[in-house]
Amino acid sequence: MFDQITILGPGLLGASIGIAARERGLARRIVSWSRRPETRAKCLQQSWCDAIFDTAGAACQRSQLVVICTPVHTIVPLLTSIARDLAPDTLITDVGSTKRRICREASEVRLPDATFIGSHPMAGSEQTGMAHARGDLFEAAACIVTPLQDSPPEAVRQISAFWEALGMRVTHASPAQHDEIVAHISHLPHLLSSALCSFLASKDPVWKTLAGGGLRDTTRIAAGDPDLWREILKSNREDVIQAISGFEDELHQIKAALIDEETAALNDKLELGKKFRDHL
Repeated sequence: MFDQITILGPGLLGASIGIAARERGLARRIVSWSRRPETRAKCLQQSWCDAIFDTAGAACQRSQLVVICTPVHTIVPLLTSIARDLAPDTLITDVGSTKRRICREASEVRLPDATFIGSHPMAGSEQTGMAHARGDLFEAAACIVTPLQDSPPEAVRQISAFWEALGMRVTHASPAQHDEIVAHISHLPHLLSSALCSFLASKDPVWKTLAGGGLRDTTRIAAGDPDLWREILKSNREDVIQAISGFEDELHQIKAALIDEETAALNDKLELGKKFRDHL
């Protein structure tokens, strides 16, 4: 699909993109850049990486596709810094977990004959770093592509085709729609998991030694990097607050059913929860 792909930020997602693109033959050459010298040194040992560069701009030269895989608050500054190094007709996308602010600010960056189209592959993990990367990370997972109204249709098609070639199920949404969706299906679950762990941390430490698999399953995502998640939640603050409010209403209804001993109402909630989970 491309003569050269550049991956900026070869962590879990970035390195997995490199591995998957190599395995599927999507580029003749895959190059990368990382802010950290130790990560650049590790990249040199990876079979998916043909070259590693000391600067992001140098890594982007002569690439037809640039994928920015850095934390959400660094994406637009990085895009700004590489603008003058982009080849004509370069496609740029990202893997950021929020989109409204990123896409709005990216549209204001002067890109000479290059196009930015936002993406969010829903394929992360509580694990981080290149050591956990794998080529099948994206297989059958969803990817939300977030074009603006004036985004070139051909660029949207190419970005979508790239994610589909990695095995993903691609859907399109506006940046605002994307942020509302992920606030409910990604950011809220992480907060609930973290809140439960924070609450239980105040109890007798012996209790956690008695827990079964249910608690481990429910709290798995709380193991995610707190620094990374703090920035994600800050960047989607308004939609996350709305999602929390909606969940508070739901939890209040369950609490009220218990207080009032409304067995039918409680059973309805449990049945609806089971039905949703069975179809997830």
